[in-house]
Amino acid sequence: MKTAVVVFPGSNCDRDVAVALREVTGTAPTMVWHGDSDLPGDIGLIALPGGFSYGDYLRCGAIAARSPIVAAVKAAAERGVPVLGICNGFQILTEIGLLPGALIRNQGLDFVCRDVALTVANDRSAFTSGYTAGDAVRFPVAHHDGNYVADEAVLDRLEGEGRVAFRYAEAVNGSARDIAGIVDERGTVLGLMPHPERRIEAAHGGNDGRRLFEGLLAAVS
Repeated sequence: MKTAVVVFPGSNCDRDVAVALREVTGTAPTMVWHGDSDLPGDIGLIALPGGFSYGDYLRCGAIAARSPIVAAVKAAAERGVPVLGICNGFQILTEIGLLPGALIRNQGLDFVCRDVALTVANDRSAFTSGYTAGDAVRFPVAHHDGNYVADEAVLDRLEGEGRVAFRYAEAVNGSARDIAGIVDERGTVLGLMPHPERRIEAAHGGNDGRRLFEGLLAAVS
């Protein structure tokens, strides 16, 4: 499967995602600069990595959402190409309207950087097909604005449609209903605040994150 990682000024997890994709797919992804206007042809997955695009000025992801490559990302998502937004990438997905809600300052106003316990809430999307609903997993987090918020109607819709992908199993940032990750209506766009790419091998302390990439590969192959 051909994959692409979009690189924004300030990205600092793009190489981590690239390594994870190379390890799982056997092929290095194409690194796409935010100022480009086109994605490679026959792309099978687009990843928006974590970091601090444009230094998180104005609002996390707000400037990146206006980068030239975004139009191509949105068009690909509309065609059903899987899009994975991790941390800052999740923030960008909400800014460009591919996912509802917003990510705001952590409830404790602290930068959170540690491993956290998660529960797999939904195993029916392409991204969660490598898990079983209810599985307990651990991913690292590293964010200051990871508090997911949305109005009650949106939250009810996400719950009712089974679009909550991961929940925090412990207090982390005050996210509404402990939401750590959500998918779009088709289950092919995932926004996830924790970092699965940092948990793909024994040296990372486990392979819970690798299962996300392997499950996606199996689902779309």
